[in-house]
Amino acid sequence: MLLLALASLLFAATDTLMISTNMDSGTCPLGQFPCGNLSMCLPQLLHCNGHKDCANGADEENCVDNSGWPKLFDTIQSARGSQVIQEEEAHEYECELDIYPQNCECKKRIVNCSSQELQFVPPVSVNVTVIDLKDNRIKSLPDGTFRLYQDLEKLLLQNNRLRSISRLTFSGLFNLKMLFLSDNRIKVLKADVFLDLHSLEWLILDNNRVAKIVPGAFRGLNSLYFLYMLNNSIAEITENSLCSEMPRLNWLDLEGNQMHTIRESVFQECITVLILRRNKIRKIHQGALTQMNKLVDLDLSVNQIADLSPSLFNNLQELQQLNISFNPLNHIPHNQFDLLTNLQSLIMEDIDIPNIHNRMFSSLVNLSHIYFKKFQYCSHAPHVRSCKPNTDGISSFENMLANILLRVFVWVMACVTCFGNLFVICMRSFIGTENCQHTMSIKSLCCADCLMGFYLFCLGAYDIKFQGEYNKHAQVWMESSQCKLVGSLAMLSSEVSVLMLTYVTLEKYLCIVFPFSHFRAGRTQTLGTLITIWIIGFIITVIPFLSYDTFGNFYGRNGVCFPLQSDSTEKSGARAYSVSIFLGLNLLAFITIVFSYSSMFYSIHKTGAQTAEHGVLSREVTIAKRFFFIVFTDALCWIPIFLLKAVSLTEAEIPGTITSWVVIFILPINSALNPILYTMTTSSFQEKLKQCLQSKRHQLQESGKSFTLVSIHTNTA
Repeated sequence: MLLLALASLLFAATDTLMISTNMDSGTCPLGQFPCGNLSMCLPQLLHCNGHKDCANGADEENCVDNSGWPKLFDTIQSARGSQVIQEEEAHEYECELDIYPQNCECKKRIVNCSSQELQFVPPVSVNVTVIDLKDNRIKSLPDGTFRLYQDLEKLLLQNNRLRSISRLTFSGLFNLKMLFLSDNRIKVLKADVFLDLHSLEWLILDNNRVAKIVPGAFRGLNSLYFLYMLNNSIAEITENSLCSEMPRLNWLDLEGNQMHTIRESVFQECITVLILRRNKIRKIHQGALTQMNKLVDLDLSVNQIADLSPSLFNNLQELQQLNISFNPLNHIPHNQFDLLTNLQSLIMEDIDIPNIHNRMFSSLVNLSHIYFKKFQYCSHAPHVRSCKPNTDGISSFENMLANILLRVFVWVMACVTCFGNLFVICMRSFIGTENCQHTMSIKSLCCADCLMGFYLFCLGAYDIKFQGEYNKHAQVWMESSQCKLVGSLAMLSSEVSVLMLTYVTLEKYLCIVFPFSHFRAGRTQTLGTLITIWIIGFIITVIPFLSYDTFGNFYGRNGVCFPLQSDSTEKSGARAYSVSIFLGLNLLAFITIVFSYSSMFYSIHKTGAQTAEHGVLSREVTIAKRFFFIVFTDALCWIPIFLLKAVSLTEAEIPGTITSWVVIFILPINSALNPILYTMTTSSFQEKLKQCLQSKRHQLQESGKSFTLVSIHTNTA
């Protein structure tokens, strides 16, 4: 523990990404790995990232995860290499069969009758070794069909219309090694159906309708190594005699079936690869895997497992690859993987681990590859050389903002937003106007928009703070009060700005469309409305803090702390609330603004058409053009947000890059442009500013003249 602590301190203290290591110790600090010869050490994030950071390129070597079945399969194929070569060389020889169908192809002792619209097995010479009958229309196989073919080693019957196999269908095939029955319509495997296939090594039954396996169905398969039964309708394996019937069985693939429960001792010690992916497994009994002490690869992914027994993997000391991805796991005990000392690859994609801790993976000393749902989890497995994913599109191992353009843009948008709004606040304060109520509204809008700029400044500052090592701080950052505060500022700014724009728009609408009405908000009424808008904004912002059970970590679901994107792990309360804000309140406000400006445009156009004064018409058309640009910029900002939120509700995969660009660039557009649209481009403001500048210039000129007269008088005296 002391050595680990010292290593952690050393890693935390380093300021460079590549450091020298002690050649005598032969180790790197925790979280770093050697460049092959241990002369240099690189952090975890630089290994297997597609770029050679070591001078010798060692950081990009051995990056392919071939643990478990890939390595085992390569070993088996290497052992069978001579046989494969012989089959390939057979294509160079003339046919050695006396009898074979005219439409079929024959080379040496291999007959290829695939895709010939056959409805029955054609006669061939008895010395045939390979019969290829795939992609035909064969519906049944009479008893003894292949009895004469004592030398047959490979029989391909996939993609036909077989519905059943009788007890004597394959009788006499004592030397058959490979039997392909995939893509047929077989529903039941009867007892002793493979009894004579003593030499069979491969049995492929994928994509059938097998729902029932009669006890004794696999009896006689003494040499079977691979059993593939993907995409059938098997609900349960009831027999405990898999290894007694198939003593050499190593590879059992039951992917895509209908299994709900794994009972005790169903799978036994002969199996080295067990694939149960894409079933409907909810429960695995306590001792279901206890006899599988030779298991090398276990795939339990894409099931409905909510809980794992703490001792489920206790006897799997030989396990090299474990895949539990895409399960709705509620909790993973810290000691769940303690006895998997030979585990090399752990796959936990799409699993939220709220109780994640370094202790959970510390005993996995041989682990070289680990796969999480969130790249932030990688900080809890610093001793694993390859950890995926490296980014969520928003953040990366190195930086809180993954893209260099985002890292620059966040500062640009922050400066434009803050300084633009502060300029308007200052100018509106110094320049008096006749409509002080409107000035109050604009200044209040600028204050709200300034918060958006402050939010962007905070993101930029934290991005710099975590630069180069964000992975170490990501999980803590997203769960921190700072992230929640920053996110709540963005929400407050966004909602107050929306409500303020709606209020200003409605005020203009009443004045222009109903010019003779007596609606003119006074100072007290305007002040009360503005205070109410801010209170509503605070309430909207604070509500997600009231109940963690309902909203979860509402503001900390990503590195930018803004709750825009929904996914399958979002709590129902949080989803309903964000929908009511972004697709309810904000959409209603947008529709109100579009309707109001459209009505104002129509009213101005109608008034201009009735008047004979061209000057009035020209002025009103100019105002109408300004209205169009106001609506256009609102649409530019809000429509992408509406679309992103709506698409995310369908649980479609949305790249994090899109979310980050929306938050950094599109969301602040209104905040950045509002000072220009509502103040700087208005003729009244420009006129007042011009008058103010002329007044200041006149005062400076008068002061200069007075100073000159005083100087002359002094010199004369």
